[in-house]
Amino acid sequence: MQRQSIPALTMALGSTIVLALLGGCTSVTPPAEPVDVVISGGTVYDGSGGEPYLGDVAMRGDRIVYVGPQRDLAARRTIDARGMIVAPGFIDPHTHAEVFLNSPDPEQRVNAAWLAQGVSTVMIGVDGGGSPDIAQAADRLETGGIGTNAVPFVGFGAVRSRVMGEEDRTPSGAELAAMKELVAQAMCDGGRGFSTGLFYAPQSFAETGEVIEIAREAAIRGGIYDTHQRDESSYSIGLLASVAEVIRIGRETGMPVHIAHIKALGVDVQGQAPAVIAMVEKARAQGIEVTADQYPWLASGTSLEASLLPPWALDGGNDALRLRLAQPDERARMKADMAENLRRRGGASAMLLTSPDLAWTGKTLAQMADLQGGNAVDTALAIIARSLEHGGGQTNVASFNMAHSDVDLFMRQPWVVTASDGSNGHPRMYATYPEKYDAYVLDRRTIDLGNFIRQSTGKVADIYGIEERGYLKSGYFADVLVFDPGGYAPRADYLNPRELATGVTALFVNGALAVENSNPTGTTAGRVLLRPAPANCQVRPR
Repeated sequence: MQRQSIPALTMALGSTIVLALLGGCTSVTPPAEPVDVVISGGTVYDGSGGEPYLGDVAMRGDRIVYVGPQRDLAARRTIDARGMIVAPGFIDPHTHAEVFLNSPDPEQRVNAAWLAQGVSTVMIGVDGGGSPDIAQAADRLETGGIGTNAVPFVGFGAVRSRVMGEEDRTPSGAELAAMKELVAQAMCDGGRGFSTGLFYAPQSFAETGEVIEIAREAAIRGGIYDTHQRDESSYSIGLLASVAEVIRIGRETGMPVHIAHIKALGVDVQGQAPAVIAMVEKARAQGIEVTADQYPWLASGTSLEASLLPPWALDGGNDALRLRLAQPDERARMKADMAENLRRRGGASAMLLTSPDLAWTGKTLAQMADLQGGNAVDTALAIIARSLEHGGGQTNVASFNMAHSDVDLFMRQPWVVTASDGSNGHPRMYATYPEKYDAYVLDRRTIDLGNFIRQSTGKVADIYGIEERGYLKSGYFADVLVFDPGGYAPRADYLNPRELATGVTALFVNGALAVENSNPTGTTAGRVLLRPAPANCQVRPR
C-alpha cells in the first residue's frame, strides 16, 4: 500500500491518539541523577492498552527509570523521537529462532531477523521441540551471547523421543515415569512451561491421557501448556475436536492452555473460526485460562513431510520410512493418503517449496510436477526421498490454505496475541510484525495501532508470566522500541523470505542499543529468561 503522511496516518489510526496527546498520561517523578539514554518526544504506548501520549522514556543501565510527560532530563544520549512510536520491545511467543541462537557463528546469534522487526524477546522450544536440558541450554546461550532475550520451554516431542524413540505405542509405566521426571526437572531448571506439537510424529502417537499425565508435572510447578494442537484441519480428529482436546487438558490439569498459531487450515475447515471462538469463550467463562497466538499470513509454514505424509508412514522414524517407500504396497497406500492430504491443503498449486538453495526453491509443487513430467504426489515423494538420501532433513513449504475472514476474526479476539512461528524459508521469520502493521492495521484496519502494540507486548507478558517486561514502567527492564509509523514495513516476501524489515529507529535490549536506523548493531545483550523455581523444586546447581 502507499504510505501516508504522519498527520494522515494519525487520523487513520484513530482520534484517541489526538485526545491522549492533550494530557492522557499520569505524571511520574523524573530521576534526579543523569540517565544513560532518554527517548524524547515520541508517542508513547506503554503496553497496557491505555491511551498513548507525547512523552519521554529514560533508561539507566538495564532498567527504565522514567516514563511520563516530556521533561528536561540530563542524559548521556538523547534520541529525538518526535513523530515516532515508542513502545515496549515486542515479545514473540512462538518462534523457531534456535536456528540463529544456537549457531556457532556469532553474527547469527545476534538474531537480526527478529531484532529488525522490533522484537526483543523470543520463546523457544515450541511445538514440543524444547530440550529438557534447560539449564545446560541456558548456560550455552548466555555464554555464547545472544541478541534477543530467550524464554525456553520443555517439549513433549524431545522428551518422548528421548525415552521411547519414534515408535507409535503406549508408554510403559516406567517410560511414563521417566518422561514425567524429565519435565519436572526441566521446570525446576527454569522452563516457562510444557510445549507440545501433537500434529507431529512421534507426539501424534500419544493419547490425550498420556499428554495430561506429563503436563501435570508442569502444571504443579506453575507452568503453562503451549500447543500446536493435534489438528488444525481435517487430518485426524478435526479442528473442533482438537480445540476440545486442548480445553480438556486445561480442565484436567488446572493449568493455563495456549493454542499456538490459531487458524482454520484448509478447504475443509475454512469458515470455522466462529465455532472455535465460541468454544474458547465458553471455556473461559467456566474459568479455564485459554489463550492463543496468531501470525498474519494466509500461508502456513511447515515441512512437505508433515503436510503430506500420513502419520503411520512416520512410525519408527526415517529408517522405517525408507523401508516403506521401497515396498510397492506400502508406497501405493502412502500415495493414496498423500493425495487426500494434498486435496485438503488446496492442491499442488497452493504449496510453495521454500527450502533454501535447492532446485525447487521458489516453485510450487505443481510447477515442479510439470517440470518433471509427473503428478504432484510422485513429485513430492521424489523430493522426500532425496531429502532422506541427504541426511533426512525436512523440506520446507509455505502452504496457502487460510481465509482472510478467519484470520480477521481471530485477530480481533481479546485473548489472541501476535506470534511469528518464524521458521526457515517463510517470510514470517523476518517480517511478521511489520506485515501485521502494514496489512492489518493500515490497510485492512482489522485492528488499531493500540491493539497491535498490546498484542505484541504487555498481553504476551501477562499470558506467560514474564516478569518486569512487556511494559514501559519505571523499574522494568529496558527493552524499548522506537519505530517510524510511516516507514515501518516488511521487505521479505514468499520468494525473498530473508530480507530484514525497515523502520525501527531504535531498539534497546536490556538497555543496550540493538538496532539503530533499521540496522542491527551486533550487540548481544540478550538473556535467557528462566522462571523462578517454585518452592517444591530441587534445582540442579548451574
